[in-house]
Amino acid sequence: MLAACGLLVIPALLSAQEPDEPEEAPAAEVAKQVDVEPVAEDTEIAARLMRILEATEWFEQPEVEVDEGVVFLQGRTSSEQHKEWAGRLAGNTQDVVAVVNRIEVVERSMWDLSPAWNELAQLGAETVRQSPLIAFGLLLLVATWLAAQASVQIARVLLRPRVKTPMLRDIAARAAAVPVFLLGLYLILKVSGLTRLAVTVLGGTGLIGLVVGFAFRDIAENFLASILISMQHPFERGDLISVAGHQGYVQGVNTRSTLLMTLEGNHIQIPNATIYKETITNYTANPNARFDFVVGIGYDAPIAKAQSIALSVLSDHPAVVDHPEPLVLVEALGAATVNVRVYFWVNVHKHSFLKVLSSVIRLTKQAFDEAEISMPDEAREVVFPAGVPVITPGQEPPRAPEKRAAATIEDKSAAHSAEGDLASEAEDIEQQARNARSPEAGKDLLES
Repeated sequence: MLAACGLLVIPALLSAQEPDEPEEAPAAEVAKQVDVEPVAEDTEIAARLMRILEATEWFEQPEVEVDEGVVFLQGRTSSEQHKEWAGRLAGNTQDVVAVVNRIEVVERSMWDLSPAWNELAQLGAETVRQSPLIAFGLLLLVATWLAAQASVQIARVLLRPRVKTPMLRDIAARAAAVPVFLLGLYLILKVSGLTRLAVTVLGGTGLIGLVVGFAFRDIAENFLASILISMQHPFERGDLISVAGHQGYVQGVNTRSTLLMTLEGNHIQIPNATIYKETITNYTANPNARFDFVVGIGYDAPIAKAQSIALSVLSDHPAVVDHPEPLVLVEALGAATVNVRVYFWVNVHKHSFLKVLSSVIRLTKQAFDEAEISMPDEAREVVFPAGVPVITPGQEPPRAPEKRAAATIEDKSAAHSAEGDLASEAEDIEQQARNARSPEAGKDLLES
């Protein structure tokens, strides 16, 4: 009879407590079996449930009331799961016949930072607990760095007799340190309890390399080009080369670019990828280089005599080599001149081709003047220094003045003071490079 009364009273209690609410009251959870003589008192049940709810810290201002085995739960929580859990807890409590769950689920404010503080607190506690492992991991990291540096030095010693290029030897030595570093990193993560992360690091190395390759394609291209340049040796330090429209002496090659010092004393950095793809002219790979110039003589001048005179100038010049032999060839019949091209070879390791070319042209012009070989221009200009003579019938023509008298007093030495000593400019450019600031030695532009 008591059970029947209990079942009949519960709906009445629910309707009587909230008569003004338009919404339907929450359904009460009914026990599968109701004892006729309950053992636990209502106050004991309420106290027990209250302590459990407060211990979880999931509820704000929780309240528990028990009347005739019916539990009324009130309060607020931020999760629907916590509300359902409280209802199941009360329903599973001894001598509880029904549960009325009035706990309100409230949404957390966007400015509520308690979850973040809780996470920080947990992280701090976890850090304190893991501090011995962290300290050991730091020691292992230092040991890994020392082992990597030692592997680089050992690799350099082993590669020195086999790899002659310093840059290629340095790259290979640093590559040998990569496995050592990866092994040390794996051990550090393993000791720290991050086994899954360690496997991910090793397994994702290839993927990371692929991503980095796409992101830094130009950098990787220049790096690979530097390795190929070091292996193929298209030039050496101090060589005079011309590439991509630039001419200068090679100062060095790094992993990104090739540094040239131009004849004007300017630094030029050309990307290695451009160096590798472009046509390279190396002026100093062969010590002898051929140069030429054209001189036009008049049609009235003896061509063979002019060739012999020019060849004699080349043979007597100290900077012109005998082998290969110089040549003086008739190139074309111009509008007003017979064009003769003069070919000669110069040892560019010893002499400056610019100075030698100037000297040879100067001496050839002097020799032609002395031999009275005319060199008219294409306009067929006729010059009368003493005016146009007027000759009457029966009058003897005036005697021609002495020709080219000033030519005999010109300096016939191979090296004129204006041309210098004909020596190569490589040493001067090298000295300028030593005096100049290295492009990498400037102030960091990112500094404020």
